[in-house]
Amino acid sequence: MRAYADLLRADFEGYFADVQAYFRCLDDERARAITEAREVSEAYGRSQRAQQ
Repeated sequence: MRAYADLLRADFEGYFADVQAYFRCLDDERARAITEAREVSEAYGRSQRAQQ
């Protein structure tokens, strides 16, 4: 087991780094989608007010 400790550590660190990158990607996409939804909602509101 000791012979593989460095390999296992490197695998775990790589896996953890990949998971963190994946979660950052999800967070970025969530923020982008929320911004887009807000913009669409505001545009819809403006169009409704303009029709009144």
